[in-house]
Amino acid sequence: MQNKRILAVDPGYERLGIAVLENDKLLFSECFKTKKEDLHHERIKQVGERIQEVIDKYNPEIFAIEELFWGTNQKTALLVAETRGVLLFVASRNKLTVREFKPVEVKIAITGYGRSTKNQIMSMVPKIIKIEKDIKSDDEFDAIAVGITCFQTRIS
Repeated sequence: MQNKRILAVDPGYERLGIAVLENDKLLFSECFKTKKEDLHHERIKQVGERIQEVIDKYNPEIFAIEELFWGTNQKTALLVAETRGVLLFVASRNKLTVREFKPVEVKIAITGYGRSTKNQIMSMVPKIIKIEKDIKSDDEFDAIAVGITCFQTRIS
């Protein structure tokens, strides 16, 4: 897939990894945070507004998002699921092609191993794509990894 700009997201409720990639370069990334003291509907509104700002600034063609992994904390999983719904709505409203990837697909695309650790992902990402900034958040690395995974798959 050549010359496609991708907005990639590692969905979260308190922390959201966001990355914009084009070809072999990272154009933008951040770990967007919401405040615990804000009401639930305000937090997901903030997430939707932030994604819209990124779309407006970078004009991506594709929206890549990691599918939800249902861990042991069902309350958190439901909050993340609601956040994903807002993200998918904003992407669809902006007529972006939406691509969803399972966590294991991302791990295989980045490390070649479906059970790789966060540290292995964080180690491999800068070897795959040009990053010209210091990234400290694993959520940010995860968003970049989702974008790389999208680049490595074909879209018709």
